[in-house]
Amino acid sequence: MNAMLESSELPAVFDGVKLAAVAAVLYVIVRCLNLKSPTAPPDLYFQDSGLSRFLLKSCPLLTKEYIPPLIWGKSGHIQTALYGKMGRVRSPHPYGHRKFITMSDGATSTFDLFEPLAEHCVGDDITMVICPGIANHSEKQYIRTFVDYAQRNGYRCAVLNHLGALPNIELTSPRMFTYGCTWEFGAMVNYIKKTYPLTQLVVVGFSLGGNIVCKYLGETQANQEKVLCCVSVCQGYSALRAQETFMQWDQCRRFYNFLMADNMKRIILSHRQALFGDHVKKPQSLEDTDLSRLYTATSLMQIDDNVMRKFHGYNSLKEYYEEESCMRYLHRIYVPLMLVNAADDPLVHESLLTIPKSLSEKRENVMFVLPLHGGHLGFFEGSVLFPEPLTWMDKLVVEYANAICQWERNKSQCSDTEQVEADLE
Repeated sequence: MNAMLESSELPAVFDGVKLAAVAAVLYVIVRCLNLKSPTAPPDLYFQDSGLSRFLLKSCPLLTKEYIPPLIWGKSGHIQTALYGKMGRVRSPHPYGHRKFITMSDGATSTFDLFEPLAEHCVGDDITMVICPGIANHSEKQYIRTFVDYAQRNGYRCAVLNHLGALPNIELTSPRMFTYGCTWEFGAMVNYIKKTYPLTQLVVVGFSLGGNIVCKYLGETQANQEKVLCCVSVCQGYSALRAQETFMQWDQCRRFYNFLMADNMKRIILSHRQALFGDHVKKPQSLEDTDLSRLYTATSLMQIDDNVMRKFHGYNSLKEYYEEESCMRYLHRIYVPLMLVNAADDPLVHESLLTIPKSLSEKRENVMFVLPLHGGHLGFFEGSVLFPEPLTWMDKLVVEYANAICQWERNKSQCSDTEQVEADLE
């Protein structure tokens, strides 16, 4: 009798264990995918002004809920991983022309030029000058998707190819792109201004590219001539302040750091002859032992310290990060500036977001946009599982640029009317 009771109780125990295991798995899934996180419009930080009020009316995406794909879209890690793995889904292939510019030190800078596919909404000639993220170029899927969308909205697009990033373009000097070097981007902008003297510029930077474009604009007032606005997406603002957070395991930043460092090593080593060859006139501080240190590097900071800073003659990593970060140049930008980050970006620590928040509290030309979700350059949209080809970020940048163009057109028309009235008086 007892044996029969025990045998009948065992299945119930096993069922309880199974239920507990299922519950534990579901709990982990809910936590990892952040499924309980709400969807909401992005947090906005700005000064009350005529421009900000106009933007809020003209850019519905600023006040509308950003809704990522239901199953995985609320995880910053998955958004970041999907962007890193596939860039975008069903990416188009815009047709452009590659341009080559010889720099003063012998380096050959390249960029791709894409003509507009439609008339712009205000009828003007406007060029988007675009700086991609670290080690990226015009052939990356997220860049192709954005360029195609911008072209169809009437923008000419010029996309910088970071020096050394294109696998089929050889380096012609012992130098490649660095964290804050603006030389190649400036050369591209000057080419556009010279070739299209009537065009106006919209400056766009993604991740590391955001640092470069903001630093470029803030370096001299002349760099802001003919610039309508600037948009920076997912940058970290201060490499010096970010380096400590990038070595922490919180949000797996140390793991991301390792992956990006591994990619950087591959790019540098693919150009080892141009950078370290015996026939090359290298920077005095760059020694052969630095190549051996490169092989063992496991973080971007080690690569920057042993190799990257030496291309431009910096004495220390601290000096390199201080001088090359856009943080010290942001207050010198006077054109409309939109800074975009995601609150769940695993690469950008929340402490770095105090920089754009503080800037937006002091400058009327600055708007800081902070959605809850999006990861690092993800911002995918979709219903349940499959993302749409266009992202929230793609649409927001173009929508903001369109609004600024309309704002400038309205200002110009008002000025013309005031001038006519003054002449009549």
